[in-house]
Amino acid sequence: MRLRTPLALLGAAVLLLLGPPLLSTGSGAETGTQIPGLRFMVPNTPGGGYDITARTAAKNAEDAGLTPNVEVFNLPGAGGTVGLTRLVSEHGNGKLAMSMGLGVVGAVRSNHAPKTLADTTPIARLTEEQDVVVVAKDSPYKTIDDLVDAWKADPGKLPVGGGSSPGGPDHLAPMLMARAAGIAPKEVNYIPFDGGGELLASILGNKVAFGVSGVGEYLDQIKAGELRLLAVTGPERVDGLDAPTLQEAGYDVNFTNWRGIVAPPGLSDAERDKLVRLIEELHDSPEWQKSLKQNGWDDAFLTGEKFGAFLDAQDQRVVSVLKELGL
Repeated sequence: MRLRTPLALLGAAVLLLLGPPLLSTGSGAETGTQIPGLRFMVPNTPGGGYDITARTAAKNAEDAGLTPNVEVFNLPGAGGTVGLTRLVSEHGNGKLAMSMGLGVVGAVRSNHAPKTLADTTPIARLTEEQDVVVVAKDSPYKTIDDLVDAWKADPGKLPVGGGSSPGGPDHLAPMLMARAAGIAPKEVNYIPFDGGGELLASILGNKVAFGVSGVGEYLDQIKAGELRLLAVTGPERVDGLDAPTLQEAGYDVNFTNWRGIVAPPGLSDAERDKLVRLIEELHDSPEWQKSLKQNGWDDAFLTGEKFGAFLDAQDQRVVSVLKELGL
């Protein structure tokens, strides 16, 4: 007993000395954002917008000490609806979330998917960004007018690629662009790819005449000179990029995309609130704010029920635009 008692006292003293720092390491322990085993599903291939968003969010959350070892995995297929079906099947799983956006909204409609975003738990809208109109560096089209002139001459012979299914942002943007240029949307030869990563190879290989995708997906390739940027689809030029808006170029198009996070159905209030709190803390972190600027993303933060109402409105928007375009 004489030997054990001093050792026990020494052990208790060590625990008292080490305990406070261990409990206070990282802001996650203090704010209740720690979700051990959290996984982010990406419903398309690596290199696309959902993938970049999920991997950026995971790394930023770890670097900010909000939650450890977030796993990101890809489950591509059918414009994101394969991943959506998997998410909905994970009823009550508070350790799973999915990166998504307008493309999934459109894919649900165009693929007549059995599960919809109304079956999920809305967590947050994160970003908004413009689409870019790009061609390979050796393309004959030097300006947006060069491209549109050739496109108008024979729409079917100039395939346009996008990283989303019909009804998604990379489909709607060129359709609106075609209409503004006097081309019937039904004449457009649109080739869908399962994310911006797949699309990139086809643009660089001149398998499509031009591509339309999110600015953050191709920012590096544009700056490296691998892709030639002809125009952006939003209301203002993108800082650091030398290209006009479509409106500046004389085409009446003002179009932006967005991305967010949803979770499985059937979460408890505590599980849902913890996910929302994690994303709120992520949004406020210096790490995330820096990533917004680096990727050319606009902050479009919206959480919970307000995000759910936004999703409903976006579904109606897709239906309306497709009907308006005769598609």
